Amino acid sequence: MTNHFGDVVGNSKMMMVVGANPAVANPVGGMKHILQAKDRNNATLVVVDPVYTRTAAKADMFIRIRPGTDIAFFYGVLHQIFKNGWEDKEMIRTRSYGIEEIRKEALNWTPEETANVTGCKPEEVVQFAKMYATTKPATLFWSLGITQHSVGSANTRILPILQLVLGNIGKVGAGCNIIRGHDNVQGATDMGCLADTLPGYYGLGDGTWKYYCKGWGVNYDDFIKRFAVSTKEKRAKTGEPVKNTVFNEYFYHDPANPEDRNWRNEKGYSLAKWWQGVLKEENTFSSGNLRAVWVQGTGITSMAHTTKIAEAVDKVDLMVIAEPFLNEIGILTDRPDGIYVLPVSTQFESEGHIHATNRAAQWRTQVIKPIYESKQDHEVMFMFAKKFGFYDEYVKGMMMDVVDGELKQVKNEFKWPEDATNEVFRNLQSIGISGRTAERIKKHQQNWHNFDPDTQMGRGPVEGEYFGLPWPCWDKEHPGTPILYDVSKPYAKGGSGFRNRFGLEHNGVSQLADESISLPGSKIKGGHPEITKANIEQVLGITLTEREKAIMGDHWSRDHSGTILKRCREAGVCPYGNARARAIVWEFIDQIPKHREPLHSPRWDLVQKYPAIDDQERNFRVSTRFISEQTEKDWSKEFPTIVSSLRLVNLSGAGMIERTSKYLAAITPEMFAHVNPQLAAKYGIKDRDMMWIHAPQGTKIKVKCYYSESVTPDRICLPYHFAGIMQGVDISDRYPEGAKPYTIGESSNTITNYGFDPVTQIAEYNAGLCRLEKA
Repeated sequence: MTNHFGDVVGNSKMMMVVGANPAVANPVGGMKHILQAKDRNNATLVVVDPVYTRTAAKADMFIRIRPGTDIAFFYGVLHQIFKNGWEDKEMIRTRSYGIEEIRKEALNWTPEETANVTGCKPEEVVQFAKMYATTKPATLFWSLGITQHSVGSANTRILPILQLVLGNIGKVGAGCNIIRGHDNVQGATDMGCLADTLPGYYGLGDGTWKYYCKGWGVNYDDFIKRFAVSTKEKRAKTGEPVKNTVFNEYFYHDPANPEDRNWRNEKGYSLAKWWQGVLKEENTFSSGNLRAVWVQGTGITSMAHTTKIAEAVDKVDLMVIAEPFLNEIGILTDRPDGIYVLPVSTQFESEGHIHATNRAAQWRTQVIKPIYESKQDHEVMFMFAKKFGFYDEYVKGMMMDVVDGELKQVKNEFKWPEDATNEVFRNLQSIGISGRTAERIKKHQQNWHNFDPDTQMGRGPVEGEYFGLPWPCWDKEHPGTPILYDVSKPYAKGGSGFRNRFGLEHNGVSQLADESISLPGSKIKGGHPEITKANIEQVLGITLTEREKAIMGDHWSRDHSGTILKRCREAGVCPYGNARARAIVWEFIDQIPKHREPLHSPRWDLVQKYPAIDDQERNFRVSTRFISEQTEKDWSKEFPTIVSSLRLVNLSGAGMIERTSKYLAAITPEMFAHVNPQLAAKYGIKDRDMMWIHAPQGTKIKVKCYYSESVTPDRICLPYHFAGIMQGVDISDRYPEGAKPYTIGESSNTITNYGFDPVTQIAEYNAGLCRLEKA
């Protein structure tokens, strides 16, 4: 989130919810605040969604669009904004780049063409555009309905562009506010639980590995020998063990051999397609076959292509499941060996910090000690590290700190989780959390009643600090940043411009903010580049001491000494620069967002006009089909109905824990699909009848039909939290004794259509096709 829910309650006058249903999925951490804003501010609520949700029932305006057409709809809105001169001309002139390309694309999206593609009414586009553009401040919310598409990354670009065009960025009551599904999804992302970055969003590269090795207190040259480097036979040097491990092989990289690949700097397999590393049905590019799977902290029922996961589980040599409740991946196979289940404790049995969706940290106190044989996550990982001989290296970073500008080991024992928390804060400089400490976060927990719920500002013992020290929180005197990109505040009070990450110019145009855009009290007037060791003296107009030069890192995000942050504070300058927000991403296939029809589209005529991108030969170690899949045939002839997924609040995420509670399970005791009565009648399906849902890839599920007018006759919608039945076959006897949930059912992800985002490789969950059949 660029802003926070308290800001919405206190200031927003217009709210749009798109691709989210917080009334059901996020009633406390979302819908409550939206309703409060309606009540206190008389704020208008507009919901844009393919389904008439419970959130839509509370809206002042509901606009129904076809799944997968969000970009088309918002270009239609932008068409009206530019046509009527409602854009924020000063924001565009002084703080943005590439909006003219957006303007050109928007010219194509008349109300009539927008309606043709999205299924909404032309007058709805016109009415909404005027409402949203002329009511300030306006904020928007989105969730998985935006991201879980084969164009998900483009979806998440068009919405900030809309806010940028209207000047709704860096303002109170405005911003782009993503509603997370769980309390620590933001933290998992910040910690780099991804296949293409290291913690803190650091890109893969030798410079990053060197930075982290320094932060962990390990030798870089020894560390990198653990990574494979070639697609050919490993050139092993047996008998010479890798230092501080029980491994008996070194890996070597020959830069002169173009077929050699430095695998530590390559993307790994993504969560969405890891199974291709086992099945190899598409071209894969890796150092070897994927032979083992460790599942910890992720529900497999929320992953796409369940049948492929089942096939892969059957073939791997080893699978470990470390969960409080048996993850459903364990029952996808009936293999008699090679599966190990480790009982891991719940959040109530652990302690530490988490990251909320507004970038703020919160301290979670242990409620009870782990029960029975369960262990906390970190205990499992410590046992693993000891078994394989690298425990001392694994924990060394927790015993380090910065002394006189240099990282040093300062003690021989660590305290969990405080020292682990401080290690994280010390090393994740890229998101600016160097100013946090475990002690500061715990103090906020103990004084939560001393924070204003609207502004998040503290009083008394926490006066001058924002709750949770939302990042960036640059140093131990910084209060945190409640609203990103707010240039009305000084740097020391949470002010910042847009980040300068992509060079100083593009196509001869400066990427720095206009000279009129400065933080109050800043020594620099106008835009400036991010601060590095190479430019700090010139940009800040200072002279470094020899000592500062000796201890300083090469970049503000890789400077453990804190010298760059110290000098930036003195100058009132944000270390990551003061740049223009770019609407053009020149590294992407689509440099500006473009509407592209879903790979399995119900509109064959629109496939010809708005085709998918070319197939990707290599991304996340596997080839991925786009245009070839989309144009193989007119999929809608055999599969005429659109299928989307939904979330049930009582089953939370994957649902494996909640379905073991008889009270939560009783609320939705069976798997179902919402079906419009007109559609059901075509197939002779009555309300509460069992039916088959068939998918293009040849899979099917058997679920109960729930009549509902919330969906139109061209689409169905169904939850994804169930497991225990696979394509009509009850496999719940595979649960260990006493572990079977109170309710079982088909997983909707068994019929997830083929499709993956080209940037993130997240699967297409919400714009597929299917065919219904009475069971």
